[in-house]
Amino acid sequence: MDARDAATRYIGPTGLDPIMNRLFNALPKLGINVAGGRLLAVRGRKSGEWRTTLVNVLDTDTGRYLVAPRGHTQWVKNLRVSRTGELRLGRKTETFTATELPDADKIPVLRAYLDRWGWEVGRFFEGVTKNATDAELADIAPGFPVFALS
Repeated sequence: MDARDAATRYIGPTGLDPIMNRLFNALPKLGINVAGGRLLAVRGRKSGEWRTTLVNVLDTDTGRYLVAPRGHTQWVKNLRVSRTGELRLGRKTETFTATELPDADKIPVLRAYLDRWGWEVGRFFEGVTKNATDAELADIAPGFPVFALS
């Protein structure tokens, strides 16, 4: 993947994805934790209105992270502008500040993310798995935004 493609990489929902997304987005609203999923709420960069989507929050020894397996999505673009958001589960709301990681720092986070959720999001990683070399992960890193949460 060349740098231009990586900077705009986005895999939109297809087939049953929109229906499944609505179903799975409803679960955190009800307080149901599915494999560590949370409802991410970020203010729209143009509208200022709250926008929500289901995300997997990766907890590691080095911190907490959000990874965008579909690439440069709307939530990624909104988070880049706002730098803050909320993680919601039922009535619990956790406010955070996000810092986007440079590509070189994404390698261990992408590996950990694939180790934890590869079964769920592997189709978005185009054949790259948790067993990929550091070089293979470095090659795909520009197409997968990663944010450290604090």
